[in-house]
Amino acid sequence: MSLDRPVAPDPYDLLPPVPSFTVTSTDMTDGQPLDDMFTHPSVGGKNVSPQLSWSGFPAETRGFVVTCFDPDAPTGSGFWHWLVVNLPATVTELERGVDPLPGGAFCVRNDYGERNYGGSAPPPGDRPHRYVFAVHALDVDKLEVGPDASPAYVGFNLAFHTLARATIRPTYQVKG
Repeated sequence: MSLDRPVAPDPYDLLPPVPSFTVTSTDMTDGQPLDDMFTHPSVGGKNVSPQLSWSGFPAETRGFVVTCFDPDAPTGSGFWHWLVVNLPATVTELERGVDPLPGGAFCVRNDYGERNYGGSAPPPGDRPHRYVFAVHALDVDKLEVGPDASPAYVGFNLAFHTLARATIRPTYQVKG
C-alpha cells in the first residue's frame, strides 16, 4: 500500500459550519492511537465500541446521532464504522461496548455490512488513519430513516438537522 497518496480532507470541513460542543472519552484521546480493544477482529482487536460522553450542546437539542468515519480508507469515499441513530436528547453518554442502545436508538449498517460498531482495521503498513467520532445534536427528535438506510443517506439527513457537532479524532495504524 502506497503511503504517498494525499491526505483526505476532514469530512466536516466540506459541510456548512455548525457550532461545536464537547465530547470526551475515557477510552480514547484526540490525536492518539486507539487501544486494540476498539479495533476490528481482522487486525486482532475486540471490536468494542469506546465510551463517549458529551455536554454543552444547544438547549434546543431534541436528539443525537453518533458516527465514526475513517476519511483515510483507500476507497475514494472513506469508511463508515458506526452510525447510532435517534438517541433521545436525554442521553449524553454511551458506555464502552454499549448494547443494547438506549431510548430506542438503532444502528444502520456500517461499511462492514453490520448494524453495530465496527472497529478500526486500516491496511497493514498504511499510514495512521484518523477515526472521526462525531456526536451530532439535532433539531428533531428522530431522523426519518430506518435501519436499512445507507450511511450516505443518514449523512444527507444530518446535513439538514444538525444544530451543532462535537468530534474526537483518535488514530490507528497496523504495522506492516
